[in-house]
Amino acid sequence: MKFIQKTLVSVALLLASAAQAGTEEGVASYYADSLDGNKTASGEVYDKSAMTAAHRTLPFGTEVRVTNLSNQKEVVVRINDRGPHAKSRVIDVSGAAAKKLGLIDSGTAKVRISYEE
Repeated sequence: MKFIQKTLVSVALLLASAAQAGTEEGVASYYADSLDGNKTASGEVYDKSAMTAAHRTLPFGTEVRVTNLSNQKEVVVRINDRGPHAKSRVIDVSGAAAKKLGLIDSGTAKVRISYEE
């Protein structure tokens, strides 16, 4: 009986963690250099050289893998701000993340974001 209980608890934990993982696809943009040094919604100071991002709903501190779907470049960023303010976008990334993703010239790109809450 204890074996069955332990197995059920393990399955429940596995299902709970899988339910908290997610992906989204949409358009990403990046912060203007002029915002460097401003406070973010989390209270942190925005650093354009850090690997951070803004998302409307994910908890602060969540690490998100962002993949540029046109060139398959990927970065991992930490959510520390709210946004983007443009409704057509799903995430705003820092300048450093934008550079690694190849967003600098185009300003935006279709991306996939994946995360575990």
